[in-house]
Amino acid sequence: GMAYQLPDEPSLVGIGLESPQRTVQRGATGQLKVSANYSDGSTRDVTALADFKSSETAFVEVDGSGSFVVGQQFGEGIVVVRYMGEVAISTISVAPERVLPAESYAELPRANLIDEHAIARWAQLGLLPSELCSDSEFIRRASLDLIGRLPAPARVREFLAEPSPDKREELVDELLSQPDWADRWALVWADLLRPNPDRVGVKSVYVLDQWLRESFRANKRYDQFAREILTVTGSTHRDGPAVIFRDRREPADLTTAISQVFMGVRLECAKCHHHPNEKWSQGDFYQLAAFFKDVRRKGTGVSPPISGSPEFVYFKPGGSVKHPVSGEVMAPKPPGGDLLAEVGGDPRAALADWLLAPDNPFFARAAVNRVWGAMMGAGIVNPVDDMRTSNPPSNPALLDALARDFVANGYDLKQLMRRIANSRVYQLSSTPNETNVGDTEHFSRAYRRRMAAEVMTDAVADVTGVPNRFEGMAPGARALQAWNFKLASDTLDAFGRPDSSEDCPCERNLSTSVVQALHLMNSDGLQAKLTDKGGRLAGLASGDLSEAQIIDELYLLCFARLPSEQERAIATGPFKLPGGTRQTACEDLLWALINSAEFVFNH
Repeated sequence: GMAYQLPDEPSLVGIGLESPQRTVQRGATGQLKVSANYSDGSTRDVTALADFKSSETAFVEVDGSGSFVVGQQFGEGIVVVRYMGEVAISTISVAPERVLPAESYAELPRANLIDEHAIARWAQLGLLPSELCSDSEFIRRASLDLIGRLPAPARVREFLAEPSPDKREELVDELLSQPDWADRWALVWADLLRPNPDRVGVKSVYVLDQWLRESFRANKRYDQFAREILTVTGSTHRDGPAVIFRDRREPADLTTAISQVFMGVRLECAKCHHHPNEKWSQGDFYQLAAFFKDVRRKGTGVSPPISGSPEFVYFKPGGSVKHPVSGEVMAPKPPGGDLLAEVGGDPRAALADWLLAPDNPFFARAAVNRVWGAMMGAGIVNPVDDMRTSNPPSNPALLDALARDFVANGYDLKQLMRRIANSRVYQLSSTPNETNVGDTEHFSRAYRRRMAAEVMTDAVADVTGVPNRFEGMAPGARALQAWNFKLASDTLDAFGRPDSSEDCPCERNLSTSVVQALHLMNSDGLQAKLTDKGGRLAGLASGDLSEAQIIDELYLLCFARLPSEQERAIATGPFKLPGGTRQTACEDLLWALINSAEFVFNH
């Protein structure tokens, strides 16, 4: 008999929404309509079969049929629509009741491209920015952000007295040229890449840490930094990036880390099933994993807790990665990219070429978003490593412009930070006005944020003049120079350094806690620093400064500003206590300043 051949069924190529962006009033209702597009050009209404989910139910609620109800807030909400593995989003905006006239924005100062895009977004949302922050706030904020330390009182006095209109730009350049810059920023990437020494050995962790710090000391191009990690071969006792391949031994483990660190995408979900809020499938995950199929290792491997001898990471063709369900051997293919031809070389080099191409949709955007998040208290996409269609940027034009600028400037991290720190947006006050008091994602005011654990630990050592002691480190070493997460320190633990047993990449938890407040109030370590015979307070108490001068000095140390008249009157109290001495008065005053919100927060 004749074989009967079924006609080719058209395949699904994507889904679309009738009106993906709409502006409505508070309390409005509406209906989303979804159509499926097929390879033969046909479309079909699939609203009844699609799945709808609101990313912010307080803002907009949606039911299974695509009917939505908007709440009483202003701003923007996202509804994620899924059908047959395809994802689309609907952006529902609630226009502010009073949109401010265009002239309100025309006169706002613009220092660079960041301000242009921020002002355009504020105009859409009816937000006006806060005032410019004071010089005191700026020198403290920029010093903590760029070099992870408080400014010295003498430098603060000089800066406050300096009449030059360019003094903020000059300060930014000065901070970026300090050696502390490398330690501050190497720590950000150490959070993402540093393994537990119990797994890979103490020496390996130290070698990786030194490689990170040397990379930042040289201000290595960020694309070069990524390429060296992606394509490394060599010894875990000599070549820092090889340690990452010692720790992550399976292609799938490397995939989750590399995608999160360098693409800003959490592919972890797609390891076991289709990503719930994104188009990534299990196939996408294992095609990316296939780039690591030819990584081989020789040596003792990982033998906790010491892993004493080195391991060698090298390339040798012939490996394979299989799909866990179908068993199919996966060809290396980047997410959302085309299949890369293999030319017998290491597939990791092909992955690096794709990822580091100037027009790559992920790499530069992930980098600028991560730095922005570290300097501004929130990412343009937040969390900074969770870029997906269903978690869109709060300002897409700003993110794209910053990424293009980063590429145009040769992937220069210092230049990116210079751009951010010199923008008016970075220099806004954290005090809100009536239009922006509810703004938590559009940067119309500075967001107050807690100091990172190492910065906090060093700040206490600096203001008391008594350095910390860490085992395995030179006397006087700073917490920012700590090369692993296991060095004993109650302060570092209380203030949230990553747990060494967690699987990085770890974003820091910068929320406040009762533990932190109790630690600062009751810490024996802090008390010992306040009373130390060789510390700053002993020197001030026995020195020639008057009470008023001591008070000024302590305020400059902690807050980079002089006290107000009211504060000065209160601060003289401890000096007048019956039975008190200049030493006990200094201790009481500095203890109170360290325990204030103004000290703990970068504002």
